[in-house]
Amino acid sequence: MPSLWREFIGHPFTHPQIPFVGRAGHRGGTSRFPRRPVVADVRDFGAVVNGTTDSAPAINRAVAAAGRAGGGTVTIPPGTFRIDDVIRVGHSNVVLRGAGSGRTTLLATKNLTELIGVYGSRYGGDKSSWSWAGGLIWLAPEARWNSLVAAIRAKSWPFEGWTGNRRDEWRTLTTLAPAGRGSWTVTVQDPSALRPGALVLLRLADDAGHTLLEHMSGGGPGPEAYTWDDKTKLTSYVPYEWPVRITRVRGRQVTLERPLPLDLRPEWDPRLTTHVRELTGSGVEGLTLQAVETPQQPHLLDKGHNGVVFQCAYDCWADDVTVRHVDNGFGLVAASACTLRHTRVAGRGVHHPYFCREGSHDNLIEDFTIEARTTPAPANTQLHGINVEGLSSHNVWSRGDMLMGTFDSHRGLPFANVRTDITVHNDGRHGGDASAGPLFGARFTHWNIRVTNGRAGMIRLDGLAPHSATVGLNEVTEFDQIDVPDFTGDLHSRLELYGTTDAVRPRNLHDAQRALLR
Repeated sequence: MPSLWREFIGHPFTHPQIPFVGRAGHRGGTSRFPRRPVVADVRDFGAVVNGTTDSAPAINRAVAAAGRAGGGTVTIPPGTFRIDDVIRVGHSNVVLRGAGSGRTTLLATKNLTELIGVYGSRYGGDKSSWSWAGGLIWLAPEARWNSLVAAIRAKSWPFEGWTGNRRDEWRTLTTLAPAGRGSWTVTVQDPSALRPGALVLLRLADDAGHTLLEHMSGGGPGPEAYTWDDKTKLTSYVPYEWPVRITRVRGRQVTLERPLPLDLRPEWDPRLTTHVRELTGSGVEGLTLQAVETPQQPHLLDKGHNGVVFQCAYDCWADDVTVRHVDNGFGLVAASACTLRHTRVAGRGVHHPYFCREGSHDNLIEDFTIEARTTPAPANTQLHGINVEGLSSHNVWSRGDMLMGTFDSHRGLPFANVRTDITVHNDGRHGGDASAGPLFGARFTHWNIRVTNGRAGMIRLDGLAPHSATVGLNEVTEFDQIDVPDFTGDLHSRLELYGTTDAVRPRNLHDAQRALLR
């Protein structure tokens, strides 16, 4: 048993190197998803199991009808259904369920550029935002999806987050008193707008000295010496926004579903605010989404043969879902507390197998597989892996088998994320614009990782990530890509049980943290 684990047990919510992620995922990481009553069969709305008739309108009519009914399960029987449009889940408590990923296939014939339009980057240049956004199965609140599509078609490239297409579309519910990272209870100025079960948005602004960004990086001389002012893409991600449910209101004391991810300090103007109405309690299960097989596009010019994406979603899930021949596999975009379980990325090769960005927090990706590509990579394409970026925090990747890719950060100071019990053929590369700032903030943890080709890049963290931990990793060396730390001086990172495979106990850091709360 590593000394880090013994230390963590003594201080699970405030450990300096290991984040608390024991409540990551749908409903705090529950092992069961809701079984909602069946309210529609897509065949009753005109879907045809022949692989040639466009069934997207029928599937979308069935999903919309379930939404109008207040929720329920929409079933898709075994067979292949052609879809010539995006499948949209826009109402809460709606589940789209196939007969199993080996039995029900949605054959997607078009990409998002064809269906919605060219999607440029709000940061300029000729990049396609379909390289990191949007899915052919897209779970997002209906109003939010409509506003995004309208902005894209108007070429007014939108902000993708929790407050709408602009960063200022919110109002304050209450301000907050100072509190420490790891606290489950906060003191509010005015509790009148708060109630148990409600989802609120914790908002932390930065100050002129960028002390919030320094705090996300663990603090100390390295982050204090770092040049933040010219990192324009990074600073565009601030304020930090963290969605969380309220569990109890007692006077001015409000208890949260999860412990605070950061300190609350007066200089960061901590407050709870409104947000767009979330999609919650919805899922997609038991199917394969297969895009028509086309060559992978040059890097950052994807047309949008994308898989399943959750956006402005909370307490949603995917279970037993495979995507094949996609540009980008599974996406979490301003999505939190979602679980992706038994998911698989397969086929001709992919840019981002999994992407987690735009302030996505507390998600759980477990029992996942990234298969080896079935065709050679064309020139000028790129492979990343399990991606996290854009101030995203407290996400977990657990029990994975990665036959290609890497543990990717696209900069933007993600922090407090965990990868545990994963086998990886480490052949991908990290991405990220220099203006997006550091690759890692504090409290990244890689725990019980098996690298089959011995490549260290982005996986051995003791020389890269501040206030982080690498525990239970076989011997690796650097080749092909040299990762350079963003911060100078002592990173205060830890390396334990190096040169081992599966010797670390507990074997799975997320499972062990969940067990602490039982």
